[in-house]
Amino acid sequence: MTLAVRDQAKGEAARSRILDQAPAAAVSVGRLDLADLASVRAFADEWSLAHPQGLDLLVNNAGVMAIPQRVTADGFEMQFGTNHLGHFALTGLLLPALVARPRSRVVSVSSGAHRFGSMDFADLMGERRYRSWGAYGQSKLANLLFTAELQRRLDANGIATLAMAAHPGYAATNLQAVGPQMSGRAWLTKPMDLANRVLAQSAEMGALPTLFAATAPGLPGNSYVGPDGFMEQRGHPRLVDRSKAAKSQTTPPGCGSSARSSPG
Repeated sequence: MTLAVRDQAKGEAARSRILDQAPAAAVSVGRLDLADLASVRAFADEWSLAHPQGLDLLVNNAGVMAIPQRVTADGFEMQFGTNHLGHFALTGLLLPALVARPRSRVVSVSSGAHRFGSMDFADLMGERRYRSWGAYGQSKLANLLFTAELQRRLDANGIATLAMAAHPGYAATNLQAVGPQMSGRAWLTKPMDLANRVLAQSAEMGALPTLFAATAPGLPGNSYVGPDGFMEQRGHPRLVDRSKAAKSQTTPPGCGSSARSSPG
Protein backbone atom coordinates (compact mmCIF):
# COMPACT_ATOMS: atom_id res chain seq x y z
CA MET A 1 0.00 0.00 0.00
CA THR A 2 1.20 3.48 -0.85
CA LEU A 3 0.04 6.57 1.02
CA ALA A 4 0.14 9.44 -1.46
CA VAL A 5 0.51 12.65 0.54
CA ARG A 6 1.39 16.31 0.23
CA ASP A 7 2.95 16.45 3.70
CA GLN A 8 5.65 13.80 4.02
CA ALA A 9 5.83 14.08 7.82
CA LYS A 10 2.09 13.52 8.22
CA GLY A 11 2.29 10.62 5.80
CA GLU A 12 5.05 8.98 7.82
CA ALA A 13 3.01 9.48 11.00
CA ALA A 14 0.02 7.79 9.37
CA ARG A 15 2.26 4.95 8.22
CA SER A 16 3.49 4.47 11.79
CA ARG A 17 -0.08 4.27 13.10
CA ILE A 18 -0.92 1.63 10.52
CA LEU A 19 2.15 -0.42 11.40
CA ASP A 20 1.32 -0.20 15.09
CA GLN A 21 -1.90 -2.09 14.36
CA ALA A 22 -0.62 -4.26 11.49
CA PRO A 23 3.16 -4.71 11.92
CA ALA A 24 3.41 -7.03 8.90
CA ALA A 25 1.77 -4.54 6.51
CA ALA A 26 3.80 -3.28 3.56
CA VAL A 27 3.23 0.48 3.64
CA SER A 28 5.16 3.16 1.79
CA VAL A 29 4.76 6.92 1.55
CA GLY A 30 4.99 8.92 -1.68
CA ARG A 31 4.71 12.65 -2.21
CA LEU A 32 1.78 13.74 -4.37
CA ASP A 33 0.26 17.18 -4.81
CA LEU A 34 -2.88 16.89 -6.94
CA ALA A 35 -2.89 20.66 -7.45
CA ASP A 36 0.35 20.35 -9.43
CA LEU A 37 0.25 18.18 -12.56
CA ALA A 38 4.06 17.90 -12.59
CA SER A 39 3.82 16.31 -9.13
CA VAL A 40 1.08 13.97 -10.37
CA ARG A 41 3.23 12.81 -13.27
CA ALA A 42 6.32 12.42 -11.10
CA PHE A 43 4.43 10.33 -8.56
CA ALA A 44 2.85 8.12 -11.23
CA ASP A 45 6.17 7.59 -13.01
CA GLU A 46 8.01 6.72 -9.80
CA TRP A 47 5.26 4.44 -8.52
CA SER A 48 4.92 2.59 -11.83
CA LEU A 49 8.67 2.04 -12.03
CA ALA A 50 8.74 0.60 -8.50
CA HIS A 51 5.67 -1.62 -9.03
CA PRO A 52 5.89 -3.30 -12.44
CA GLN A 53 3.40 -5.95 -11.30
CA GLY A 54 0.57 -3.42 -11.52
CA LEU A 55 -2.04 -1.79 -9.29
CA ASP A 56 -5.03 -3.49 -7.68
CA LEU A 57 -6.77 -0.44 -6.22
CA LEU A 58 -6.62 3.32 -6.66
CA VAL A 59 -8.63 5.47 -4.26
CA ASN A 60 -9.05 9.07 -5.41
CA ASN A 61 -9.96 10.65 -2.09
CA ALA A 62 -8.09 13.96 -1.86
CA GLY A 63 -10.22 17.07 -1.76
CA VAL A 64 -10.73 20.68 -0.77
CA MET A 65 -14.13 22.15 0.07
CA ALA A 66 -15.66 25.62 -0.27
CA ILE A 67 -12.37 27.54 -0.15
CA PRO A 68 -11.73 31.11 -1.30
CA GLN A 69 -10.82 31.50 -4.95
CA ARG A 70 -7.39 30.05 -5.63
CA VAL A 71 -5.66 28.43 -8.59
CA THR A 72 -3.48 25.35 -8.92
CA ALA A 73 0.14 25.37 -10.06
CA ASP A 74 -1.18 24.99 -13.61
CA GLY A 75 -3.71 27.83 -13.35
CA PHE A 76 -6.90 25.81 -12.83
CA GLU A 77 -9.54 26.75 -10.25
CA MET A 78 -8.32 25.01 -7.11
CA GLN A 79 -11.37 22.91 -6.24
CA PHE A 80 -11.93 21.67 -9.80
CA GLY A 81 -8.20 21.26 -10.31
CA THR A 82 -7.64 19.27 -7.12
CA ASN A 83 -10.88 17.34 -6.74
CA HIS A 84 -11.29 16.39 -10.40
CA LEU A 85 -8.42 17.25 -12.75
CA GLY A 86 -5.66 15.96 -10.47
CA HIS A 87 -7.48 12.66 -9.98
CA PHE A 88 -8.30 12.48 -13.70
CA ALA A 89 -4.61 12.83 -14.56
CA LEU A 90 -3.49 10.38 -11.88
CA THR A 91 -5.98 7.74 -13.00
CA GLY A 92 -4.95 8.11 -16.62
CA LEU A 93 -1.25 7.83 -15.82
CA LEU A 94 -1.83 4.75 -13.65
CA LEU A 95 -4.32 3.12 -15.99
CA PRO A 96 -1.73 0.75 -17.54
CA ALA A 97 -0.88 -0.48 -14.04
CA LEU A 98 -4.57 -0.99 -13.25
CA VAL A 99 -5.26 -2.81 -16.51
CA ALA A 100 -2.35 -5.15 -15.74
CA ARG A 101 -4.16 -6.51 -12.67
CA PRO A 102 -7.31 -8.67 -12.81
CA ARG A 103 -10.39 -7.19 -11.11
CA SER A 104 -8.64 -3.91 -10.27
CA ARG A 105 -10.75 -0.95 -9.16
CA VAL A 106 -10.70 2.84 -9.18
CA VAL A 107 -12.77 4.50 -6.44
CA SER A 108 -13.40 8.25 -6.72
CA VAL A 109 -14.78 9.95 -3.62
CA SER A 110 -17.61 12.31 -4.50
CA SER A 111 -20.11 14.02 -2.18
CA GLY A 112 -23.80 14.58 -1.64
CA ALA A 113 -22.93 18.14 -2.68
CA HIS A 114 -22.86 16.91 -6.28
CA ARG A 115 -26.64 17.33 -6.19
CA PHE A 116 -26.40 21.13 -6.21
CA GLY A 117 -23.49 21.10 -8.64
CA SER A 118 -23.72 21.92 -12.34
CA MET A 119 -21.12 21.86 -15.08
CA ASP A 120 -20.69 25.45 -16.20
CA PHE A 121 -18.72 24.83 -19.38
CA ALA A 122 -18.89 28.54 -20.27
CA ASP A 123 -17.05 29.41 -17.04
CA LEU A 124 -15.57 26.13 -15.85
CA MET A 125 -12.81 27.80 -13.83
CA GLY A 126 -15.05 30.41 -12.21
CA GLU A 127 -13.19 33.30 -13.79
CA ARG A 128 -16.34 35.32 -14.44
CA ARG A 129 -18.12 34.42 -11.23
CA TYR A 130 -16.70 32.37 -8.41
CA ARG A 131 -18.92 30.80 -5.76
CA SER A 132 -17.04 28.60 -3.31
CA TRP A 133 -19.86 26.11 -2.72
CA GLY A 134 -20.90 26.13 -6.37
CA ALA A 135 -17.34 25.31 -7.39
CA TYR A 136 -17.25 22.49 -4.85
CA GLY A 137 -20.53 21.02 -6.11
CA GLN A 138 -19.27 21.21 -9.69
CA SER A 139 -16.07 19.33 -8.79
CA LYS A 140 -18.01 16.58 -7.01
CA LEU A 141 -20.40 16.26 -9.95
CA ALA A 142 -17.35 15.93 -12.19
CA ASN A 143 -16.17 12.99 -10.06
CA LEU A 144 -19.36 11.09 -10.86
CA LEU A 145 -19.38 11.98 -14.55
CA PHE A 146 -15.75 10.84 -14.74
CA THR A 147 -16.58 7.55 -13.04
CA ALA A 148 -19.47 6.83 -15.42
CA GLU A 149 -17.49 7.69 -18.55
CA LEU A 150 -14.42 5.77 -17.40
CA GLN A 151 -16.55 2.68 -16.84
CA ARG A 152 -18.18 3.09 -20.24
CA ARG A 153 -14.80 3.21 -21.94
CA LEU A 154 -13.44 0.28 -19.95
CA ASP A 155 -16.47 -1.81 -20.93
CA ALA A 156 -16.21 -0.76 -24.58
CA ASN A 157 -12.63 -2.00 -24.67
CA GLY A 158 -13.26 -5.25 -22.80
CA ILE A 159 -11.19 -4.19 -19.78
CA ALA A 160 -12.16 -5.80 -16.48
CA THR A 161 -11.14 -2.83 -14.30
CA LEU A 162 -14.09 -1.31 -12.41
CA ALA A 163 -14.68 2.41 -11.91
CA MET A 164 -16.61 3.10 -8.71
CA ALA A 165 -17.66 6.14 -6.67
CA ALA A 166 -18.51 6.72 -3.03
CA HIS A 167 -19.35 9.51 -0.64
CA PRO A 168 -18.85 9.63 3.15
CA GLY A 169 -22.03 11.43 4.20
CA TYR A 170 -21.44 13.92 6.99
CA ALA A 171 -18.23 12.81 8.67
CA ALA A 172 -16.39 14.61 11.47
CA THR A 173 -13.09 15.65 9.91
CA ASN A 174 -11.14 18.89 9.58
CA LEU A 175 -12.36 19.37 5.99
CA GLN A 176 -15.14 21.72 7.06
CA ALA A 177 -12.74 24.10 8.84
CA VAL A 178 -10.34 24.76 5.98
CA GLY A 179 -12.55 27.14 3.99
CA PRO A 180 -13.35 29.46 6.93
CA GLN A 181 -9.72 29.48 8.04
CA MET A 182 -8.49 30.37 4.56
CA SER A 183 -11.07 33.14 4.20
CA GLY A 184 -10.20 34.76 7.54
CA ARG A 185 -13.41 33.64 9.23
CA ALA A 186 -11.95 31.23 11.73
CA TRP A 187 -14.81 31.96 14.13
CA LEU A 188 -17.01 29.81 11.88
CA THR A 189 -15.03 26.74 12.89
CA LYS A 190 -16.62 26.78 16.35
CA PRO A 191 -20.21 26.04 15.20
CA MET A 192 -18.76 23.53 12.73
CA ASP A 193 -16.92 21.78 15.55
CA LEU A 194 -20.18 21.62 17.50
CA ALA A 195 -22.04 20.22 14.48
CA ASN A 196 -19.30 17.64 14.03
CA ARG A 197 -19.73 16.47 17.61
CA VAL A 198 -23.55 16.47 17.59
CA LEU A 199 -24.63 15.65 14.02
CA ALA A 200 -21.76 14.04 12.17
CA GLN A 201 -20.68 10.43 12.20
CA SER A 202 -17.10 9.47 12.94
CA ALA A 203 -14.37 9.65 10.33
CA GLU A 204 -14.14 5.86 10.58
CA MET A 205 -17.83 5.48 9.65
CA GLY A 206 -17.37 8.02 6.88
CA ALA A 207 -14.63 5.85 5.39
CA LEU A 208 -16.86 2.76 5.15
CA PRO A 209 -18.56 3.65 1.81
CA THR A 210 -15.15 4.02 0.17
CA LEU A 211 -13.97 0.71 1.62
CA PHE A 212 -17.21 -0.95 0.50
CA ALA A 213 -16.82 0.38 -3.05
CA ALA A 214 -13.20 -0.78 -3.04
CA THR A 215 -13.70 -4.31 -1.76
CA ALA A 216 -17.31 -5.56 -1.78
CA PRO A 217 -17.67 -8.52 -4.15
CA GLY A 218 -20.24 -8.48 -6.92
CA LEU A 219 -20.63 -4.72 -7.33
CA PRO A 220 -21.18 -3.62 -10.92
CA GLY A 221 -19.02 -0.96 -12.48
CA ASN A 222 -20.13 2.65 -11.97
CA SER A 223 -21.61 1.78 -8.57
CA TYR A 224 -22.11 4.72 -6.21
CA VAL A 225 -21.96 3.96 -2.49
CA GLY A 226 -23.02 6.12 0.45
CA PRO A 227 -24.45 5.86 3.97
CA ASP A 228 -27.86 4.25 4.43
CA GLY A 229 -29.21 6.73 6.98
CA PHE A 230 -31.42 9.82 6.71
CA MET A 231 -30.50 11.87 3.62
CA GLU A 232 -27.38 9.71 3.30
CA GLN A 233 -25.71 11.71 6.06
CA ARG A 234 -24.70 8.81 8.27
CA GLY A 235 -24.98 5.07 8.54
CA HIS A 236 -23.60 1.94 6.95
CA PRO A 237 -22.71 1.71 3.25
CA ARG A 238 -25.20 0.84 0.53
CA LEU A 239 -25.71 1.61 -3.14
CA VAL A 240 -27.24 5.08 -3.53
CA ASP A 241 -28.66 7.12 -6.39
CA ARG A 242 -27.19 10.21 -7.98
CA SER A 243 -28.60 13.39 -9.48
CA LYS A 244 -29.99 13.62 -12.99
CA ALA A 245 -27.01 15.76 -13.97
CA ALA A 246 -24.66 13.01 -12.78
CA LYS A 247 -26.36 10.58 -15.17
CA SER A 248 -25.99 12.86 -18.18
CA GLN A 249 -24.28 11.45 -21.26
CA THR A 250 -24.33 14.74 -23.14
CA THR A 251 -21.05 15.62 -24.84
CA PRO A 252 -19.73 18.99 -23.55
CA PRO A 253 -19.72 21.86 -26.06
CA GLY A 254 -16.64 21.84 -28.25
CA CYS A 255 -15.67 18.24 -27.48
CA GLY A 256 -17.31 16.60 -30.49
CA SER A 257 -16.83 12.89 -31.07
CA SER A 258 -13.38 12.88 -29.48
CA ALA A 259 -15.08 12.64 -26.10
CA ARG A 260 -16.00 9.08 -27.04
CA SER A 261 -12.51 7.83 -27.86
CA SER A 262 -10.93 4.80 -26.22
CA PRO A 263 -8.87 4.92 -22.99
CA GLY A 264 -5.29 5.99 -23.04
